[in-house]
Amino acid sequence: MTPPDREGEVQPGAAHYRALERLYAAAPINALFASSLRIVGEGRVRLAFDVGPDVYHAAGAAHGTIYFKMLDDAAFYAANTLVTDRFLLTTSFNLHFTKPVREGRVTAEGRWVSGRKRVYVAEARLIDSDGDEIGRGTGTFMRSRIALSSLPGYSAEGE
Repeated sequence: MTPPDREGEVQPGAAHYRALERLYAAAPINALFASSLRIVGEGRVRLAFDVGPDVYHAAGAAHGTIYFKMLDDAAFYAANTLVTDRFLLTTSFNLHFTKPVREGRVTAEGRWVSGRKRVYVAEARLIDSDGDEIGRGTGTFMRSRIALSSLPGYSAEGE
């Protein structure tokens, strides 16, 4: 049985969403970042992370790689909510920096835009702790030959 969401309604993809969240948490790269992923519904993701001096460039603000990683992850997982059998791959990503961030909680909001067969388009934006947008991006993702069920961390049953 599919568990109810926060409003008491049943989400058809809830098991898949939780499995994707576990997949995110299990990725070795995420041991380097204080971040957490929450899938809030089909094609919608929130990723929260903390920015501090450990991710600064030489001028004392978050390096652009942090922007890219969080935007790409949010858009990627938003798209992968629509695909229950295969891992998606990023084929392109367009990124816009709008404001530097030095420290605090940043939220990446990912949203699926189009595509339901082989190629998917999703976008994401970064919001700082003051509620200001600090970056945004749009990615194109394609189905791979990699089965989600073969990846460490992914389990639709919560194993």
